[in-house]
Amino acid sequence: MTFAATVLTLYPEMFPGPLGHSLAGRALADGTWSLDCVQIRDFATDKHRSVDDTPAGGGAGMVLRADVLAAAVDHVADGRPILAMTPRGAPLTQARVRALAQGSGVIVLCGRFEGFDERLFEARPAIEQVSVGDIVLSGGEPAALMLLDACIRLLPGVMGAPLSGAEESFEDDLLEYPHYTRPNLWEGRAIPEVLRSGDHAKIAAWRKRMAEDHTRLRRPDLWERHKGARGEPASGARQKKDQAHEPD
Repeated sequence: MTFAATVLTLYPEMFPGPLGHSLAGRALADGTWSLDCVQIRDFATDKHRSVDDTPAGGGAGMVLRADVLAAAVDHVADGRPILAMTPRGAPLTQARVRALAQGSGVIVLCGRFEGFDERLFEARPAIEQVSVGDIVLSGGEPAALMLLDACIRLLPGVMGAPLSGAEESFEDDLLEYPHYTRPNLWEGRAIPEVLRSGDHAKIAAWRKRMAEDHTRLRRPDLWERHKGARGEPASGARQKKDQAHEPD
C-alpha cells in the first residue's frame, strides 16, 4: 500500500525538496509513498486570486481566509488525517508520527502570514492543528517537510535495519543512548569499554542506563512521562507523599 501525501500550500515548488533525496527520495521513486501538491490559490474566487485579508480588529500582517482554505481542504478530503501546521497546535510526537505512518497517508495544510482564520477549524473539526516545536517559521512548508520525513522513514522497507526505527529517541519517552564508532581512540578519548566487551547483556544494560540518564538530565518532561508510563509517581507526587510522612 502506497502512503499518499497531499500538501496544500501556496508554494508547491518547495516540494519534494529534501524529500526527493536519500531514503525518502528512493522511496518516492520506488512508489512506497506518493506526493501531490495542491496550490491553495487555485481555490480563490476573485480575479486577484486572493487567499488572505487584513486581521479583524486590526493588527499587523494578513490572515488566510477560511472560505478559500475550506474549499481547498474539501477538494482533497478523502478520509485521510488532515493536519494543519501551526505553532498554536498540539506538539507533534513520535507516537503520533508512528500512527500516521501506519495509515494510508496524510493531508497537510501549510499556513502562511499571521495564520488561519479560526472559523476554518470550527467549521472543519476534523482538521488537526499540529506544531513541530515552540518556534515560529515563515510558513508551514518546512514543518510539513519535517512531518512527512518523520512518517516516510517508518514506512516498511524505507530503513535498512528493522530495529533502526525502534531504538531511537522518543521511543518509550526516552532519548536515545550515545553512539560511538572507529577509531577506538580519538584525541585521547576512548570508546566506553563496555561497548568493546562483546557482552550483549551488559551493552543493553549500559544503553538503557545512558538513555535514562540523558533523558532525566536533558528532558525532565519526557522523564516524568516515562516514569508515568511505568506506573511510577511523578516527582511532585512523590515529594508530597514524602512530606506527608515527615514528623512534625
